Amino acid sequence: MNGASDERTHSGESEKERLDRNLSEMLQELRVALPGVQVLFAFLLTVPFTQAFPTLSEFERKGYFFVLVTTALATAFLIAPTAIHRMLFREGKKEEIVMRSNTLSLIGLAVLVVAMTGAVTLIAHVVFGQGTAIVTAILSALVFIGLWYVLPLSDKRRLEV
Repeated sequence: MNGASDERTHSGESEKERLDRNLSEMLQELRVALPGVQVLFAFLLTVPFTQAFPTLSEFERKGYFFVLVTTALATAFLIAPTAIHRMLFREGKKEEIVMRSNTLSLIGLAVLVVAMTGAVTLIAHVVFGQGTAIVTAILSALVFIGLWYVLPLSDKRRLEV
């Protein structure tokens, strides 16, 4: 950072204080998201060891593996900001940490949309069949995308006016 880091922003906080707050808020948000992802991932890790797993069709086994991999990826992306902070926090690169962590968190949430939609769709397919699974996939994706992306972006646009 340059000497401007001590200048006060319009909200009365310095650039350093703003970056500290942004990082703290992001890490708090991740603490909310991670338990759900970890529970889903843990559950998925146990599925192949159940008695019912061998009875799944090839499509269902491939669907399961897809959900497992996307959940693992979402977990990796959502935990990465914590690792980045831990590795770099004493290097004076707070702005870079915040920017990189924000990007990784957004990617992690996008991958989580895919994982959650896939998990719900797979269960719908096993329980009710293909027709219900298709409807479930569409509705799940719409709900996640609507709540996690469309609603916040709509609010952002409205607040910028």
